[in-house]
Amino acid sequence: MIDLYYWPTPNGWKISIMLEECDLPYNMIPVNIGKGEQFAPDFLRISPNNRMPAIVDHAPAGGGEPIAIFESGAILQYLADKTGRFLSPVLRDRYQTLQWLNWQMGGLGPMAGQNGHFLLYAPEKIPYAIDRYGKEVDRLYGVLDKQLAHTGAFVAGQAYSIADMAIFPWTRTHKAQNVDLAKFPHVQRWYDTVIERPAVRRGLDIGKELRPPAMTDEARKALFGQTAESIKAGHHKPQ
Repeated sequence: MIDLYYWPTPNGWKISIMLEECDLPYNMIPVNIGKGEQFAPDFLRISPNNRMPAIVDHAPAGGGEPIAIFESGAILQYLADKTGRFLSPVLRDRYQTLQWLNWQMGGLGPMAGQNGHFLLYAPEKIPYAIDRYGKEVDRLYGVLDKQLAHTGAFVAGQAYSIADMAIFPWTRTHKAQNVDLAKFPHVQRWYDTVIERPAVRRGLDIGKELRPPAMTDEARKALFGQTAESIKAGHHKPQ
């Protein structure tokens, strides 16, 4: 059994989708990031970066003690290695997938996150930040569109992989990012293909009832007001 520490966000969806795709039994444990539950001492022992998702695998390959994994990209790779699915053992194919997984982790995710923050959550509109991150997200969609034009199928080639599972949840927020998929026809074709996968739909449905209708002041403090002192304290203390 795998414990999935989760909240319904793009990074959380990556792992719920992968678990559903692999048909692995798991227990979803909500981590309400809007209430600061990611700063609880028990969770910090699993995820020292105080971010979800994280997993605890109680039946790791080879036996032994349960293993805890944090960082969504590392979790995807771990589950792929555990199941032998969605990450080729062939050297060139494997690293093609890992390159695009890391592209999402280091590029699309952080840039889309900043773009969304300044568009939706910043207390004041800062034109430079909105322009800066909006242009970078547009550029990254262009990179993805060019890659999908080349492969003609999925991000890393002809096979659906953990690269698709990492990237798709962030493209699901394209409307909030002010991205028009009509401008990126190869992304649109890929998006329409991926979202029709039954496991993807199940993964997106996990915990959807948990999402609050609007950002509260408490959530704003928990999500955007943290410093090193939050970690030192071992738990979230509202200011």
